[in-house]
Amino acid sequence: MRLERFHQAKQAEVAALRLAAERENLPEPLTASRPDFAAALSTPASGATLAVVAEYKRASPSRGVIREDLDVEEVVRQYAAAGADALSILTEETWFHGRLDFLTRAAAPGLYPAAPLPLLRKDFIFDSLQVRATAVTPASALLLIVRLTPEARLLRQLREEAEGFGLHAVVEIFDAADLRLARESGARIIQVNARDLQTFAVDRAACLSLARSCPPENGEIWVAASGISRAEHLVQAAEAGYQAALVGTALMEKGMPGAALMSLLGCPLSGDKLGHCSVPETVDSDELRGENSHAE
Repeated sequence: MRLERFHQAKQAEVAALRLAAERENLPEPLTASRPDFAAALSTPASGATLAVVAEYKRASPSRGVIREDLDVEEVVRQYAAAGADALSILTEETWFHGRLDFLTRAAAPGLYPAAPLPLLRKDFIFDSLQVRATAVTPASALLLIVRLTPEARLLRQLREEAEGFGLHAVVEIFDAADLRLARESGARIIQVNARDLQTFAVDRAACLSLARSCPPENGEIWVAASGISRAEHLVQAAEAGYQAALVGTALMEKGMPGAALMSLLGCPLSGDKLGHCSVPETVDSDELRGENSHAE
């Protein structure tokens, strides 16, 4: 199982954290206030209907190396200037070529034209010590994946631990069964990944359909992820009921992430729900399933 290899890749990190904990050598969590990740998704700075979480992503299991010539500071500077509402930073080392210290580097105030944006730590997190390690960084949120921790009790525990450190938990799902577990755990921010981490296949149609058939409830914030590379994809996600979209590879792959983000945002989403954009009355389901399967 592909998820199992991601789990295995984190074992050395977790073992090191456990050893540090036994020796009472863990660094202290930050006590300073963090930018509010949930608020950034709920009220996009641009006034748009859909918030965009722009991702710093050097590599992925499905694509291999994407861009390793762009340092995190330069990409963050471009995203902030281009209008991102929040940032996702890959910290997993083996498959995504990330580093935990990217979060500290991405939080440098000089990179932003105004206040620093909230940061999501995107990694494979399943242990309480990983949550604590995230709290040492300037991250505002961390990712929890239902299929990596498929127990509502454990998901709730990790979420509550994160919230105790002032972090939001973004709980990632793939289908209605995952959604039931996420809701049972009390998840407040739900990310629907159109990419199946077992097969790497992207199905945006299923992602959109899930939001329509099981719409957000009780104040949930929903984020669409994977397969998003064009302005009309944002429009379709907003129409389906998503409040935010996470975009990575489509912004990074050409080496000009800021320009790519501005192009993606070229379809105005402010004012009425779709701004000046329109979506075809019928969308080819094969296109939604197969198109841009490499995009995340």
